[in-house]
Formats: sequence, structure tokens, C-alpha cells
Amino acid sequence: MRRSFWVIVHRWVGLTMAGFLILVGLTGALLAFLPELNQWLSPRLFPGARASVARDAGALALRAEALAPEAQVQSVFFNGMGSATIRMEARPGASPLDFNQLFLDEGSGEELGRRSTKGLPDGASTILPFVYRLHYALALGEFGGWILGLVALAWTIDCFVGFYLTLPPQGGAHKRGFLQRWRPSWLVKSSASFYRINFDLHRAGGLWLWVALLVFAWSSVFMNLNGLYMSVTELLFDFERPIWAQPAPPSASDGREPLGWREAQAIGARLMDEQAKTKGFTVERQVALALEREEGRYRYSAHSSLDIGEKYGSTSVYFDAHGGELSSFAPPSGARTGNTLTAWLMELHMANVFGLPYRIFVCALGLAIAMLSVTGVYIWWKKRKARGFRKHGAATSASPEPTTAE
Repeated sequence: MRRSFWVIVHRWVGLTMAGFLILVGLTGALLAFLPELNQWLSPRLFPGARASVARDAGALALRAEALAPEAQVQSVFFNGMGSATIRMEARPGASPLDFNQLFLDEGSGEELGRRSTKGLPDGASTILPFVYRLHYALALGEFGGWILGLVALAWTIDCFVGFYLTLPPQGGAHKRGFLQRWRPSWLVKSSASFYRINFDLHRAGGLWLWVALLVFAWSSVFMNLNGLYMSVTELLFDFERPIWAQPAPPSASDGREPLGWREAQAIGARLMDEQAKTKGFTVERQVALALEREEGRYRYSAHSSLDIGEKYGSTSVYFDAHGGELSSFAPPSGARTGNTLTAWLMELHMANVFGLPYRIFVCALGLAIAMLSVTGVYIWWKKRKARGFRKHGAATSASPEPTTAE
């Protein structure tokens, strides 16, 4: 296809995505420092890491249900900021809750507070949950997630289109070599006009950040269009779909009462230790315990020597919520190439690797994504304005001169 065709594709895909990418870029820049911002905005809920020994997740789940008897626990998550985030829902037949998260001191079990992560912010503690929902789903739930999934897919494709358009045109007798002709695409001419500076920022910025942009675009496809992502990954790599992407067995939600939290804690810890001995890895600390009621299973997660991420952990065992039998072991690395690659994509997207320098880079990248979108819109607007002037000039020159009646 001719280069002009890809110019049109890049222009209109970019214009369609611009508003969405500005939003996700700016919110993503904030979320790179989510733990620190959580502690700044909600110091009572996130008091900060401390030396005290944390209670196990099962004990904290029972404590939460004792404090809020009208609710039942969905998951316990050690957030690394001195507290445990307990996700809760109303018990069957009970009135709706005015909160869905309860925070307990991870050592003493003291209640630190409650908040709802739904709706518009109603205080400092609910600002970041709203920013997070804006970032991954436009704060529109599943529908917004689908929209951003399609944007992420278009963004992934446009990464390759944009890269192609930076290459020097082929054909003709060129005295300079390819790299010499490509070199201007990597530079910003600061002494040029405002339009040219915008053009150079758009082109050079996209080139210098191309790998990072592709990583964030494709990992966003996994987050919002995971079926498509997994189908592509299965074609290219050795990949096993995670258990949450597989159909639940018919007996998953047959009305039976699940195992209690204390028993589930013991079974999860035992199964994780057994996997560690069998597979030869080290378990460092527990991260979460969750009851997936509709699927009829528990998930026990820990940070281990298999983890790629630094702050949290995604080494998980899934087991039957009624009998305790192991359903699946999900290591983040070391088993299948496609699964390891996916874990890397997610940790890079979540700024959970390479310490503070990488988190600063992710924050700057979010701002750069917004900049690339703004400069792209500005370039289109200036060219459109110039075309309008040319058409107006041509129409004026083609019109006969007005005559004066004598």
C-alpha cells in the first residue's frame, strides 16, 4: 500500500484515540506513585510499613466479618503500607453496603477505616480509587473497559504504522545513506517554528519511546481484551491460559458452604509450601487470600523467588473452596515462555520493577503519551487550516473579478 494510505490511517486513528490517551496518560502518571499518594491522601488507612509481624489473612478476614456482621469478605490483600485491604460485599438478602473496603492494621487487627471505591469521590480517601477506575475503564465499568480495550488494540497497531512513517521514503537516487536520511526523525530542531517543534516532538518522541509505548499498548490489550491477547500469545509462544480465563466446573456454585477462612488459610499455606518444595522456589511472604464464590475456589497468593514484581506478589495457588484440593498453580515465571512474558508486561505496566528510577520513567511516560496526543491533534489542525486557506485561495483566484455598473 502507498505511504499516503498509512498517513491517513495514522491521522484518523490518532485523532480517534487522542482524548482517551490523554486521559490514561495523565492518570497513569499519577498511578505510578499510587502507594505514596495513598499514604499522603489517606494516612489513617495507609499508615506506612512497620516492623510488627502481620497477622495471617484468614485471621484478618474473620476479624473483618466480626466488625461488619452484615457483610462477607471477598478478599484480604496486604497492601505493603502497614494495613490490610479487606474487600467486602453484602451478605445474601442483606441491605446494600455503603462501603466495599475495610482497612485493618496488619499487626493488631485494629480497624483503620472504611471506604467505597464506587461512584464519584466523596473525600480524600476515594480520589485515587476514582482515578484508577478512570484509568482502566473510564469509570464506566465493563463498557468503559471494552472501549479502552479497543483503543489499546488500535494503539498497538498504530505503533507500527507510526514507526513506518518515520522511515525515509524509498525510491529515487539518494546520495546520502539510509541512516543519514533517517537521522532527522530522531531530532527536535529547537530553533524552528512552533509548528515544526510540535512536529519534531511528535515524531522523535514516538521513536525514542517506541518500545515503551508498544509495551504499554499491548499490555493494555491484555487487561481489557484478554481473550484476544491470549489467542495471539498462544499462537506465538508456549502459553497456558490462567484458571480465571477457563470455564468453571458445573459444581462450582452449587450452594454448598465454602471452607472457613481459618481453614482456607491453612490449606493455602500448605499447598504453597508443597509447590515450593516441588518446584524449588522460596516463599517470602503472604500477599492475599481471596474467595471466588461463583467459581467455587480460593486463591492464596504470595511473593516468592519466582516473582518479577517488587512491591507485591503473584505466585498463586487455587484450590477447591469446599474440599481444599489443588486446582491450579500459577507461577509468574519459570514455567511457560508466554506466561513469563505476560507477567513481565504486567509488572512493567504497573511500575512494579526496577525500583524508583523506573517509576519516575513511567510517570514521565504518562505525560509523554499525553504530549504525543496533543501534538498530533495540533499537527492535524494546522494542516487542516492550511488546506482550508489553499482551497479558499484557489476559489478566489478562479472567480471573475466583480464589475462596477456604469
